[in-house]
Amino acid sequence: MASESSLLEEELSCPVCSEIFRDPLVLSCSHSFCKACLQQYWDQKGSLECPVCRRRASNEFLPPNLALRNTCEAFLKERSQRAEAGSEVVCSLHSEKLKLFCLDDQTPVCVVCQTSRKHRTHVMLPVQEASEEFKEKLRTALAPLQKKLKAFNAVKLICDQTAEHIKVLY
Repeated sequence: MASESSLLEEELSCPVCSEIFRDPLVLSCSHSFCKACLQQYWDQKGSLECPVCRRRASNEFLPPNLALRNTCEAFLKERSQRAEAGSEVVCSLHSEKLKLFCLDDQTPVCVVCQTSRKHRTHVMLPVQEASEEFKEKLRTALAPLQKKLKAFNAVKLICDQTAEHIKVLY
């Protein structure tokens, strides 16, 4: 079941771009759209109709949907504050916890992103499991580097001792 946050986000999303409304306008049929999305849709379509119900829109001034704009701004501010609080890392698109790691894109994703077109065919691991795999790879890569560092330090010590010995002689 979708979370309360993602249901609210769905209600605050433009039907054209599927993003949180930016400068929402309301048509006479009561549907709202981002100002830029509506203009682009009308430019492509060549007629002034609602992208949802296809009802003809008037050619006159379209009022901004101030209540919707304020609600969207409050939602984005609250989501940003929640993410900044660091209590949990959440998806910037869906405000869901990042529980999976996409091996194809090498990025953490939420369960909603997992089913999106972008990630549908990708290999996923739980974040914890992916984290353990990366830690093991780092440990494996670190071991020979630590050996080399130890050898370089030994050579440096010999060089330092030789330099001191030369200083004493001259």
